[in-house]
Amino acid sequence: MLESLTKNGKGLPVRFPLERIRNIAIIAHIDAGKTTISERVLYFTGRTYKIGEVDAGTTVLDWMPQERERGITITAAATTCSWRDHRINIIDTPGHVDFTAEVERCLRVLDGAVVVFDAVSGVEAQSETVWRQADRYRVPRICFMNKMDRPGADYFHSLQTIEQRLSAVPLPVQLPLGSEASFEGIIDLIENKAWRFEETPDSKPVEVPVPESEQEKVVKYRQLLIERLADFDEQIMVAYIEGNEITPDELKAAVRRVTLANKGVPTLCGSALRNKGIQTLLDAVVNYLPSPLDMPPTRGHDIDTKAEVLRMPSDDAPFLALAFKGVFDPFVGRLVYLRVYSGKISTGMQVMNSTRSKKERIGRLLLMHADHREDITEADTGAIVATLGLKHTFTGDTLSDPVQPVILEAIRFPEPVLSVAIEPSSRADQDKIGEALNRLTEEDPTFKVDYNSETGQTIISGMGELHLDIIVSRLLTDFGVKARVGNPQVAYRETITAPADVEGRFVRQTGGHGQYGHVRIRLEPAGRGGGFAFSDDTKGGVIPRSFVQATEAGIREAMTSGVVAGYPVVDVKVSLYDGSYHEVDSSELAFKMAGSMALKEGVRRGKPVLLEPIMRLEVVSPGQFLGDLVGDLNARRSHIQAIETEFAGMCIIRALVPLSETFGYTTILRSLTQGRATYTMEFAHYQELPEELANTIKARGKKNA
Repeated sequence: MLESLTKNGKGLPVRFPLERIRNIAIIAHIDAGKTTISERVLYFTGRTYKIGEVDAGTTVLDWMPQERERGITITAAATTCSWRDHRINIIDTPGHVDFTAEVERCLRVLDGAVVVFDAVSGVEAQSETVWRQADRYRVPRICFMNKMDRPGADYFHSLQTIEQRLSAVPLPVQLPLGSEASFEGIIDLIENKAWRFEETPDSKPVEVPVPESEQEKVVKYRQLLIERLADFDEQIMVAYIEGNEITPDELKAAVRRVTLANKGVPTLCGSALRNKGIQTLLDAVVNYLPSPLDMPPTRGHDIDTKAEVLRMPSDDAPFLALAFKGVFDPFVGRLVYLRVYSGKISTGMQVMNSTRSKKERIGRLLLMHADHREDITEADTGAIVATLGLKHTFTGDTLSDPVQPVILEAIRFPEPVLSVAIEPSSRADQDKIGEALNRLTEEDPTFKVDYNSETGQTIISGMGELHLDIIVSRLLTDFGVKARVGNPQVAYRETITAPADVEGRFVRQTGGHGQYGHVRIRLEPAGRGGGFAFSDDTKGGVIPRSFVQATEAGIREAMTSGVVAGYPVVDVKVSLYDGSYHEVDSSELAFKMAGSMALKEGVRRGKPVLLEPIMRLEVVSPGQFLGDLVGDLNARRSHIQAIETEFAGMCIIRALVPLSETFGYTTILRSLTQGRATYTMEFAHYQELPEELANTIKARGKKNA
């Protein structure tokens, strides 16, 4: 059972059984209408008394000043509402690729998702990114074709893009009633009914006869829906083969089973801005997306035996939760967001941070409505809550019962690709900037801060220019710190291209005990994206286990700064295969130094090269500017993968382009296309830097040294 924000007439909390809980994310490409949909959902469920608008800066979920100023979602906002006696916990996520970490951590802890598409464009670049993220966590989802009232809206083309670009199986449970300016509602293929919506939000949907002109299309797509369900659902297959009449209830149950199995995605349509289709979307969330009981048992590992542990979603099971987000609130302090997978949590309760082996005490428990907070005394299985008072818990940490501690798989985040130097504008800001940056790194796992001792500069790194621009803006608005930033710097990497066998020997003789560490290691290229792998291939105890661990620590530390230009070393396999130690003089410090020295020498002998980040770029522009855009991209060392002709004379250019060539691209794109083109960009992979440019980077690194 779960406590909800919904109150009865006496002001007491209403409680919902687990099967009537829905934990969902709203995900999409930027500008598809996620926040507009979220605002309508809150209004139609009675959570708010007026509808907020993105353009007017009056939305509830886009509450940060930077979000309202720019008209985009920057941070995921959580809220709670109820519909048809179901509690729906919603997280509205950003659509811009610079804030993809917000989508990543939300999909990690949520049970279902609503994927929003622009009915004019269908699947766009970031649509593919969020879809892949949902695939990674096997999150069941439904699709909503938004903006059906826009010129060029094409529901059926959008269905094709889902099949072609996402390799998914859309289950059209609705068809549009009209399109573009004539769009007025939806046709329910399951119930074989049509609903018309008025633009005024307080008007209820009106059932109308299915127009004669749409009858043939309804028969065709209802048959398609049944055939696709029969491909994946045995009950529908038997009824279909035997020629039995399939009732609406049987169809709904089959759509739910296929959706929960991640074999198909129910597809709906509407226009959030015109208040059309939101009620039927809420019905679909209740009908087709999973409750916590529909999800597989949560898999973790015992922190002592490392054995796999399965936890069923039950209030009676031992407590288990994942901290998926931490934020600094200027009024109450540091908030940690939790998803409770099993058991209960209450204020004052002691729990175990299994990730860090530290005990924590729960302070206040809060139900969040964007930036508004409501105190509660306990939260049960399936809840998404925030808590105050946790000192050692950060994003990705597991909280569990102290008697039966379990650790869950942490959340993986992409590495930052862009860096700038930052310095306080005045001496008064000097003391405050360090604390402010530390708090921001706690909130955002893709934001990194490093101090370069050689240049005396503080370097901040993020996912893109917008990401770092928002960080600097927040320093001023949230922490009152004025700062200056330098020009963007690319986060290059170093790697080896040839194997190398090297020896690391650290020997120091002092008046007392000396220092002795001796290792032999083999370095091999791990392949692009292979990361770092260390193996202990020693035999016969030539190096004690504790010294092996110290050697690995020294190697890892040495990899943070390469030999070519001081950038981190990546994609290397290291094997420790021999060495020696002294009974008296050997120490962990000595072997750590020996490992570090061996790694540096191995990289020098391994024919090191510089790697640069390559971005996946998608430009949508009127076709008349195609030649200028292609010429500009060619000048930026890009590799054009495809050019597609789309709707209304628009074209799409897909290309791979080095990050270093994209700075200031927004301004250039606007000037080339009279401000009519848009683009999205995301990290694709690292690639070897051309020799001429690599020599320039090396020379700059030596100059700085």
